[in-house]
Amino acid sequence: MARALAILLLGLWAVPAHAQILERGTVKSRHGDWQVECRAPPPGARNEICAAVQQVTDEDNQNVGLAAMVQKFSDGKITLRVITSLGVLLDKGLGVQIDDRYERTVAFNRCFPAGCQAQLPLDAPMVAKLRTGKTLMLIIYRTQEAGIGIPISLAGFGEALNGLR
Repeated sequence: MARALAILLLGLWAVPAHAQILERGTVKSRHGDWQVECRAPPPGARNEICAAVQQVTDEDNQNVGLAAMVQKFSDGKITLRVITSLGVLLDKGLGVQIDDRYERTVAFNRCFPAGCQAQLPLDAPMVAKLRTGKTLMLIIYRTQEAGIGIPISLAGFGEALNGLR
């Protein structure tokens, strides 16, 4: 399951949504708990496509996991994409918390055979919080009542983000 989730995540950020998933990116660098992975440029583009990636599973249930990917675009915009394992309650969205402060809920925007995706544009204040924070808690729901908080370490996040082109 974790391998399928990683393959799905790494394929999604490098190809258009309607294209088939291709091979995994190459690890260019590691920064704390994050790694920068890059793929060859798509047809018509000059630069390879890179993202800072971290994948985790819930400590209590190895069938529940997610992958977080941060990508910086040529226009300067930064996006956090999260792919969760299947079985999440979509209408509750994905909760986003940095350290002890709840930030917002993000809607899931699509599902794939191996998981569902939520996408959060990161503005400058949010990037600053991620750079100085210790833990990004991503909260998914399997039922209406019970959320599962999955911690993502922010150790190395700033360096990984700086390593993106």
